[in-house]
Amino acid sequence: MKKYFKGKELFGDNFSEEQIKQWFKEEKEGYSSIVSKELELLSKGIYLYDNINVFHGYSKLDIHKRYATVLGIGSATGHEFQPIIDKIDDLYILEPSSELQKNKISKKIKYIVPNESGRMPFPDESFDLITCFGVLHHIPNVTLVLKEIYRVLKKDSNFLLREPIISMGDWREKRPGLTKNERGIPVSYWKKTLPKLEFKIVSQQYCFTATSFLTKLTRKILSRPIIYYKIYVYLDYFISSIFKYRVKYHTTSRLSRIFPQSIFFVLEKNR
Repeated sequence: MKKYFKGKELFGDNFSEEQIKQWFKEEKEGYSSIVSKELELLSKGIYLYDNINVFHGYSKLDIHKRYATVLGIGSATGHEFQPIIDKIDDLYILEPSSELQKNKISKKIKYIVPNESGRMPFPDESFDLITCFGVLHHIPNVTLVLKEIYRVLKKDSNFLLREPIISMGDWREKRPGLTKNERGIPVSYWKKTLPKLEFKIVSQQYCFTATSFLTKLTRKILSRPIIYYKIYVYLDYFISSIFKYRVKYHTTSRLSRIFPQSIFFVLEKNR
């Protein structure tokens, strides 16, 4: 396990077919069972990550572009598309959880249950935009899924990606507030994999430094978790820029975790 905790290899990326099926089964409703607060806010039309996604993602796109076909990977209710929903004609969402499909943001959403293998039921170059926010770390065979995303994305189109870059503890043990199998994806993996897939990196930003601490600190002061607020996004951008060089995949001490916990990519398919 040392090679995984050191971030040299990604745990689950070389799993067998049977192991992937078991992982998929365990994660299918895993997230819906632990995010009751977020789901409650979504039922009121409040999506906590709007500002972080706009700042690091949507703001990097062509403001004049209209999207004929868009794909969301694990996008649940579709609220992550609020900032650009009026620019989308057809919106497809790959979502295994029937629970998370409730309270969908728009009637234009077409839900598709993903294949447990990671293969996508779409022709090559089907989408003008693809998003995947905090989903790949719930999937074992990440490299295969990334290859599929590249395949179904149209040339010169964008892929917005946000993922945790820490181990999230020891995934062999039960962890409060986390699903059974989720684990972050180390920075070393992205450095090695994205060039091989021939994605062009339009933007790469670190985020979520000391977010858990700040959330607890402001819980009684703010009406919503601190990640919801635009001023937090700006502050986090500044802090994360300073501490990004301290990133370490697996740590056992809280004090040693003062560095960005996630990374946000805006990628482009050029070939």
